[in-house]
Amino acid sequence: MALVRWEPFRELAALQNEMSRWMSGVSAPGNGNGQSSSWLPAVDVWETEKELVLSFDLPGIPEDKIAVELDDNVLTVSGERERTSEHSHERFYRFERRYGQFARSVSLPAGVDDDDVQASFRDGVLEIRIAKPEEPKPRRIEIGSKQTIEGSSSRK
Repeated sequence: MALVRWEPFRELAALQNEMSRWMSGVSAPGNGNGQSSSWLPAVDVWETEKELVLSFDLPGIPEDKIAVELDDNVLTVSGERERTSEHSHERFYRFERRYGQFARSVSLPAGVDDDDVQASFRDGVLEIRIAKPEEPKPRRIEIGSKQTIEGSSSRK
């Protein structure tokens, strides 16, 4: 029996990916070939000692067509890939590249600050680095009161 390290961020990312793809297929109208008109970019999620890193594949999309928003601990990357030219006289046998609008949301740990999010875009890859928030430390709560109530010790 092999021991496998449980990685909650990887499991969460895989679950979100599958749910997003499923919801996209349910809500978006098809174009007759079983594919929806919207699409979702692939994303890799990993963590380092100090940060959470998300890497989105966005080839063919100019930087000014990409939006990154953080609202209530949910990071949303959205944008649009447009068709660049019409091919009216050419014969196409297969269309696999997706065009149109997309939006991909990822839940982040509680306590992430807007100032701790950095985004860079290079060679069709959007990389977002998020500093991990400090884990809340337990606070010791004293039990009882330092004052004694008069008469409480004399009653039986």
